[in-house]
Amino acid sequence: MILRARIVLPVTAPPIEDGAVFIAGNKIQSVTAWKDLRPHQCKQVRDLGEVTLLPGLVNAHGHLDYTDMAGELSPPKNFVDWIGAITAAKTAWTYSDYARSWLRGAHQLLKSGTTTVADIEVMPDLLPEVWDATPLRVFSFLEMTGIKARRAPQEILREAIEKIATLGQGRNRAMLSPHAPYSTLPELLRLAARAAQKNKWRVSIHVAESVPEFEMFQHARGAMHDWLKRNGRDPSDCGLGSPVAHLARHGLLGENVLAVHVNCLARGDATLLAKNQTHVVHCPRSHDYFRHPQFERERLLNAGVNLCLGTDSLATVRKAGKQTPELDMFAEMRALAVADKAVSPATILEMATLNGARALGLGGQIGELARNSYADLIALPCSEKIADAVQAVIAHTGNVAASMINGRWTIPPPT
Repeated sequence: MILRARIVLPVTAPPIEDGAVFIAGNKIQSVTAWKDLRPHQCKQVRDLGEVTLLPGLVNAHGHLDYTDMAGELSPPKNFVDWIGAITAAKTAWTYSDYARSWLRGAHQLLKSGTTTVADIEVMPDLLPEVWDATPLRVFSFLEMTGIKARRAPQEILREAIEKIATLGQGRNRAMLSPHAPYSTLPELLRLAARAAQKNKWRVSIHVAESVPEFEMFQHARGAMHDWLKRNGRDPSDCGLGSPVAHLARHGLLGENVLAVHVNCLARGDATLLAKNQTHVVHCPRSHDYFRHPQFERERLLNAGVNLCLGTDSLATVRKAGKQTPELDMFAEMRALAVADKAVSPATILEMATLNGARALGLGGQIGELARNSYADLIALPCSEKIADAVQAVIAHTGNVAASMINGRWTIPPPT
């Protein structure tokens, strides 16, 4: 089929006025101006009218399991208090609660333009059933901790690998997520790094998210250090450098690693991340919820780090009045634009599409409209001039007008 739109926004090329996307099967064959199509190509045309057609958004970090916690946890005074609050909230949840929450989150992402999500999965038993209930491309990173449970790292990793082996690697994939440096033992980090390299898996890990975490590893002090020590965590790996340096010492930086948050940097951390080609995922609304220090986007970008965007979970998004927040990558893009006046709309859009695709190992396949990429795309209502197309996309609110994943309509355009 050929999709015609008032504006086609490939991301990797300038916007095209009165553009067309030629799709065969589940792949894009060409992206061009309507006038440049040859007559024999114009037999199966779907004119979408006054819309901007662009790649589906890539959410590089989410927690679908926690969707139904939206608005339940007030912003804490410090990060350690929040850990206690969400741990307590989860104790009353059943399998059905998690399943319902996951599916609601997937629906929210789909209707707001996400076509691929990197999801942290705390309930692996949900897989693969929840995969089958959504058309989204889902990377499920199986969360591993172990401090509180006092379980051996080898046992934790073996359990995750066995689960992955039952799932296969199709449109949806399962991989590893050691939760964070403070919640996992160094041995688990090392073992996870080796397993990921051997199996060519991506790894997602929260790191340097908060000041208490940074103080724990950099200076062997602070609220998180003292709290975990009281709960039996061996503090001998603290006081040796930043959380990012901690990951480097244990082999968990690399082109296959998504380092989530990275809100607190020591000298040399940005260079270390860039040298190892580690991707960084920023979650603007979660960042605002905790009132973390200013995200050092320019420092990371200047070092050469690939920066992506994610939603994190709705347990860490502020309510706007009485309105319950929803998972929405456009809301994350708008939040970044408000918090960082120096960032351009084009850069924000790349963080929500192209860069996330690269982080997930799907560069050239999703996150852009180009020859041989998957036909994952969305349509937004459009009334702006082509010069304002990217800015208008960042400012978009509400549901998308249409969505396609893998060449199939998941939200059909109006007839």
